[in-house]
Amino acid sequence: MGDLVELHVTRWKRYGHDRLYANLPDGTSVGWADVRTGDITVLRAECRDDVIAVLTKHLQSLTEPVSPDRAPEAQARPMLPPLTPADDLAVNLPGKSLRDLLDESGPGLMERVVSRLLRRPSEWNSWRKGLAGERRVGAELSRLGRHGWHVLHSIPLANKVDIDHLLIGPGGVFSINTKHHHKRAVWVGDDSVKVDHGKPAPYARKSRAEAKRVVQVLERYCDFPVPVEPVLVFVGVTELKVVATQLSVRVYQERQVAALAPLSGVLTADQVEQVYSVARHRRAWAQA
Repeated sequence: MGDLVELHVTRWKRYGHDRLYANLPDGTSVGWADVRTGDITVLRAECRDDVIAVLTKHLQSLTEPVSPDRAPEAQARPMLPPLTPADDLAVNLPGKSLRDLLDESGPGLMERVVSRLLRRPSEWNSWRKGLAGERRVGAELSRLGRHGWHVLHSIPLANKVDIDHLLIGPGGVFSINTKHHHKRAVWVGDDSVKVDHGKPAPYARKSRAEAKRVVQVLERYCDFPVPVEPVLVFVGVTELKVVATQLSVRVYQERQVAALAPLSGVLTADQVEQVYSVARHRRAWAQA
């Protein structure tokens, strides 16, 4: 950062908190201070010195003086490095991970012809269906932007797995898992899913586990609770029957995800931006 005048400080009191936020001219929060304790949280490493200086000055005008050697170490939470284009997951298109997989390991023309002639199911066909499903759900989620939501796609985790979509907004955070079962009937119970009355699939359990991983990542960098709900979205099904009574996973068809748009009251506007700034950073997920 350059001059201190580039940071604007605003006071925020809500839900029992009393904070001073340091914001860039465009409104982006780069740090905040707890008025009661004097603890300072820096959200952008490149702004560290200016954030500490301007918030310490404002704290001193409100409360007892803050010890100069206390403020810089007041927050032990890790900080992400400045976001670079290579680390920005906001550029990912829906289905990017599957598209990359097909480009790297997909079949050649001859293999595709043989599989088609023999009517032999292949892993490649499964990848293509998954890609089509993620694109359809991504298109539906993009409509929520005008309601104050951010959406990220194909978030890479460790062990070569990824999160299909992550929705972040005033209603909280939703970890979305897309399942494309074209012209199939899907039955959803409390802890299992059946496609065309087949064997139970652990979709719900895996979705809950994925949401827990998301919470761990986001709360590592955010100093407030970040509620994350798992969501299963079924694409192309002929019937979706939910008989669960204790299911902790939201279940939709692709065109029903718009039901998330009006949800609010979970995260403040500042918190939404803070969560989004962490979630879009590839390095935040490196160890997830």
